Amino acid sequence: MRRRARLALAALAGLALAAALWMRLVPDDPARWHVDPLSAQRTGAPNDFLLAPPGAAAPADGPAPVFAADPAALMAAFDAVALAQPRTRRIAGGPEALHATYVQRSALMGFPDYVSARALPAPGGAALAVYSRSRYGRSDLGVNAARVADWLAALRARPR
Repeated sequence: MRRRARLALAALAGLALAAALWMRLVPDDPARWHVDPLSAQRTGAPNDFLLAPPGAAAPADGPAPVFAADPAALMAAFDAVALAQPRTRRIAGGPEALHATYVQRSALMGFPDYVSARALPAPGGAALAVYSRSRYGRSDLGVNAARVADWLAALRARPR
């Protein structure tokens, strides 16, 4: 009986390790995840967060914040903030395109979340539309909204 229990525990541990490795190694498909926040189609699941100006294709969780900067400078600053975050890399686009998508993986299991941002002209400077969403699961427990708030706070705190 003890031997069966040990084998079962070893099998479960092996499955957990395989799942953790898969999460860390699953490829990020830019064709699927590099979306324009202005035309993004939301799934309706509570595992995403969108800030967009009026007229975006999907209802936003809040308005796109406006910064006293031109779109190129705003996108370059946002790119620097995003790439300074732990376990984050750019998978498509870039500051020169005024549109980029990043993947940030969770610390423990490496679950990928995707953040797409676009800088666009707005009265008083430039607006930043941001769409953050989870690849797996139905609920994110507020992680995507918190991420966007944290990244925007870091962007606002950057020296001008």
